[in-house]
Amino acid sequence: MSKVRRLIDSYSKFISIPWRNDAAAAQRVIFCVYTENEELRLCAKIDEFEIVTRQANHEWALYDLTDTFADWLSSQRYAKSYFQKPHLLTTLLHKYLEYLVQEFKKFLENLNVTENSVVAIKGVASLFGFLKVKDVVDKLAPLVKGRLLIFFPGSYENNNYRLLDGYDGWNYLAIPITADKEF
Repeated sequence: MSKVRRLIDSYSKFISIPWRNDAAAAQRVIFCVYTENEELRLCAKIDEFEIVTRQANHEWALYDLTDTFADWLSSQRYAKSYFQKPHLLTTLLHKYLEYLVQEFKKFLENLNVTENSVVAIKGVASLFGFLKVKDVVDKLAPLVKGRLLIFFPGSYENNNYRLLDGYDGWNYLAIPITADKEF
C-alpha cells in the first residue's frame, strides 16, 4: 500500500472519531504530514480525503495557498520594483500574511463553514521562504469553527514539524497524522 493511501486511511480513522466541542483553536488543527516527494501523489488524491470526510458526516472545504503569493505580489503598487530588488520583500511579508487572513475570511464566509466542517489547506509548500507555517496556522485556526486540516509536506518527529525538511522546525499543538501512525 502506498504512503498516500496509508495517510488517507489514517486520516479516515481519525476524522470519524466524535469531535469535542470545547477544544481550543490550536487543538482543532490537524496536520497530514507526508514527505515532499509525495506532494504530487497527494494532490492527485485530495478528493479521497473529501470522500472520507463526508463519509464521517462532516462538511468539506478546500483552500489552496499555491498562487496566493503571486496574486498578492501582483496587486502591489510597486510589484516591478520588488522583482528588481527582491531583498525589499522581507519588509512587506507581514502584509502578505494579512492578505492571506483576509482572503481566507472571504473564503469561509462564501462557503458558510460550520462547526461540522473540515477546512483543508493545500499548497503550504508555497509559503517556504516567505512565511512560517506556524504563523499562518496561528492566524487562520481561530477563524475555523470546525477543524483545520493542513496538508504538510515535510516531517514530524518528537512533536516537531519541519516544512520541506528545509530548516529548524517548531513545536505545535496540532494533531499529527502520518502514513505510519494508526488511530
